[in-house]
Amino acid sequence: MAKKPLILVTNDDGINAPGLRTLIEVLNTIGDIVVVAPDSPQSGMGHAITLDSTLYVERVIVDNEKQEEYSCSGTPADCVKLGIREVLERKPDLCVSGINHGSNSSINVIYSGTMSAAIEAGIEGIPAIGFSLLNYKWNADFSAAKRYVKTISEMVLKHGLPNGIVLNVNIPDISEKNIKGIKICRQAKANWVEEFDKRKNPQGKDYYWLTGKFVNLDNGEDTDEWALENGYVSVVPVQFDLTAHHYIQNLNSWNLNG
Repeated sequence: MAKKPLILVTNDDGINAPGLRTLIEVLNTIGDIVVVAPDSPQSGMGHAITLDSTLYVERVIVDNEKQEEYSCSGTPADCVKLGIREVLERKPDLCVSGINHGSNSSINVIYSGTMSAAIEAGIEGIPAIGFSLLNYKWNADFSAAKRYVKTISEMVLKHGLPNGIVLNVNIPDISEKNIKGIKICRQAKANWVEEFDKRKNPQGKDYYWLTGKFVNLDNGEDTDEWALENGYVSVVPVQFDLTAHHYIQNLNSWNLNG
């Protein structure tokens, strides 16, 4: 009998998040899973790692004893590092992060703890996927995401991914019957136009809440934003090599060495 694939599962919304519980439900039909997830929400942490305080990992039972689950005091990237180095006895065949409560399309990928966990696995040479649903509510309906989690995870296990590349998958918040399919996309050029809501506390000291709106500056029909707005699941291959290779020749022309 063929050995089931070993899948490391994590997220950034915390070990009790409904999106993670949905992910676990689906991945249990594909392989043997081990969960290492933050003990509290870590959204927007990006690729932060814990350097100045201790880290704790505790075996927990959330739903049942079907899978091993560990609660971690650190960030999503910490969870992957600890999962690989301390929890698992062998390198996992796949790492899956999510299902995030909210979009990680376009520029959001650089702020995302969900995607940073997947990228951390990619750095370790492990095929990895980050899944997100375009609904920020804690009680969001993740049922439409199940089919796409299963299909894409199985395909990555079958075909693998090149070293340094992970998949960023976003799922529109519509019923499954209204999803038109999957589109392979590029990341849209978009950004947050941010403002700070300035207030005073009872002692008269200023404090701030970050606010703003998301602005899509890209009219292309090959982007993740276009796909999501038009009822498709978007899949963007993401690399952690941030080198602007096309600009190296230009920099060489500056004659920086005099």
